[in-house]
Formats: sequence, C-alpha cells, structure tokens
Amino acid sequence: MSASRSVAAYLPFLRRYARALSGSQPAGDAYVGATLETVAAEPAVLDGTSSLRVGLYRVFSKIWNSVSVNGIADPSGKPLPGEMRLSKMSPRPRQAFLLIALEGFSEAAAAEVLEVDVPALRQLIEEAGHELASEIATEVMIIEDEPLIAMDLRGLIEKLGHKVTGVARTHAEAIALSKAKYPGLILADIQLADGSSGLDAVNELLRAFEVPVIFITAYPERFLTGERPEPAFLIAKPFEPGTVSAVVSQALFFERNARRAPRRAAS
Repeated sequence: MSASRSVAAYLPFLRRYARALSGSQPAGDAYVGATLETVAAEPAVLDGTSSLRVGLYRVFSKIWNSVSVNGIADPSGKPLPGEMRLSKMSPRPRQAFLLIALEGFSEAAAAEVLEVDVPALRQLIEEAGHELASEIATEVMIIEDEPLIAMDLRGLIEKLGHKVTGVARTHAEAIALSKAKYPGLILADIQLADGSSGLDAVNELLRAFEVPVIFITAYPERFLTGERPEPAFLIAKPFEPGTVSAVVSQALFFERNARRAPRRAAS
C-alpha cells in the first residue's frame, strides 16, 4: 500500500478528532487540510515515530497548536474559517484526553503525539478531568432499541451528572418523548426496534429545536465519508465508557450556547 493510501485510511478518524478539538466541521477540516499539505510538501515529517498514525497526528497537533485557538496567535494573521475560541477547556489537556478517550491511543502513543513523556501526559489528562467535571449538567434523551445498551448509556449519563429524560426505542417514541420535555442533548442509535431510522427521528426533532446530537452506530465508516452533511459527533459500537464521557462532554461544551427554538405546548 502506498504512503498516500496509508495516510488516507486514517483521515476519517483524524477528521473526527479535528472536529472535537475545533468545534465545527469546517474548522476541523481546515486543520486537516493544512496537515495534508504539510505532509505532501515534506513527507519526512512523518518519520521518527512508532507508527504512521502517530506521525500523522503529531503533525496535526503541531499545526493545531500554532493557529489562533484559545488565544494563540495564527502566524499568518488570518484565523481559520469557523474557528472557535474555547474559553474553558485548556488546549493541551483537551488534546491528551481526546487522544486517549476518543481516538483510543495508548498512553505511550498519545505522549508521542504530543511530544511529552508519559508522566506529563497523565498530568494533562488529570487536568482535563478536573475541567470536564465543571461542565454544566443537562437533560439527555436516549434513542436506543437495545435494552442493555440503553441501560449502560443511562448509567454513564447519570454518572456524569446529567439527567435522562427517557429512552425511546422507535421513531414514534422519540417524537412523543420530546413533546413532554425538550432535551439538552440527544444520543441516537441509527437502526431502531421497529425498523425505523434514528436519523429520521433526529431530523424531525431538529426541525422543532436546536440541540447537539451524538449518533451511535456499529458502522461509523458509513458516516465518516468526508461528504456533507455528516454527524459532528459519532460513537462506534461497541463503545468504551471513556469514549462516551469524552464525546458527551465535547458535544455539550461546543453546543452550550446553541439557540433553542421556543418551547411548544406539549400535546
């Protein structure tokens, strides 16, 4: 397999990581694009690491830390489109946390990406944990037809300090649940119990109010295609508890100022 094809295999996951860090798909894709331009111009930047994936993420991290995020000046003086100024989460702890919890790197590999030693990485993750713990709690709707998975998600959500408004097993149940209480976050499976679509249910809900959505699927590659629109937040089944914690916290952090449509009267 050529080097370019090998790098391409990691792009969907790098784009996911970029979105989580940057807060929007346009900004995340701009960082990924800058990374690819750097690699194309100087392939040797990927050398000297334990794996191609580590090398790719290390180049991305250098670029992300050099532009105007969290008050860091962009050397070109031109902020990237859609870039978010993150006022609460410190950039380095957030990177360390996401590399472990979202991207599944080992401590050694994550430390290599950030060019620190493992004790320093652990300190960054500890800092991230303290900052994530300060996030504002919200109410969460779960759209999931598997009882055990729904139970696990409820437990994780409540452990994080949020309240679950209910669990919907079908499109119709999701719509009915929203009429009783608008959630501040939705966790949605794709294929539901009666053959209905979690995507269709979410699209209908979003016509009534704005809320961050995390999709849960056993086939993430079907959604991380590089084509738009696609989910901003995605969890692959089977999921790790740390992944759920990371993605929930990120979704709420980036969408905390999202505008809500006026509440309708329950019918």
